Amino acid sequence: MAACLLVIITYLACSGAIMPAKTAKTENNNTIVIDAGHGGFDPGKIGINEAKEKDINLAIAKRLEIYLTEAGFHVVMVRDTDKGLYDADASNKKAQDMKRRCSLINETKPLLAVSIHQNSYPEESIHGAQVFYYQHSTESEAIAKCLQESMITHCDPDNTRSAKANTTYYLLKNTEAPIVIAECGFLSNYEEAEKLLTEEYQDKMAYAICQGILAYLNCKSPSTTAGDTTTAVY
Repeated sequence: MAACLLVIITYLACSGAIMPAKTAKTENNNTIVIDAGHGGFDPGKIGINEAKEKDINLAIAKRLEIYLTEAGFHVVMVRDTDKGLYDADASNKKAQDMKRRCSLINETKPLLAVSIHQNSYPEESIHGAQVFYYQHSTESEAIAKCLQESMITHCDPDNTRSAKANTTYYLLKNTEAPIVIAECGFLSNYEEAEKLLTEEYQDKMAYAICQGILAYLNCKSPSTTAGDTTTAVY
């Protein structure tokens, strides 16, 4: 915890850093949005061990909220219960949910946003956390690379994945603030799915994401730019 506080103090001291264009559009430069993917009627992926993605996403998001709050940030949670952002009588709950998530983030105008998810793949052997970013955002790319490195360092040193660009995910395309999708592991891999169900590993993953965010903020510069071929499915 002390490490988090030390890094954020260092970051806040560097107030003279030049901001990339996308950050300049934001207003709440001490606010971070955490989006726990899925929720309510939408369980997300169902693990090989019957784990529901939405539950794991929320558990990690809540732990991340604690770490970021203790590091001095104002945190906005897209959801903090098992509910989606849709009306009960909506004809297309998923579409409404996604639109409202994007609207909430855009209205908040945060420093950055992180969407927590879990991955899946037809082959059980595939595993490892991976962070996705919008291909046309160099700032999101920089955030993703910091998070990827931190998740490997703190959670799985044998993970060989790298942050990956994407041009199709709705959340990445329709959010104005820098945003990344953190896929914390593969629920289709039994060993990883079992770890992701434990409070210890959920906390470790949240800590890693926090450290990645702080590393990005501490090292940010306008020149920061960014492979694995397995793509997440939503």
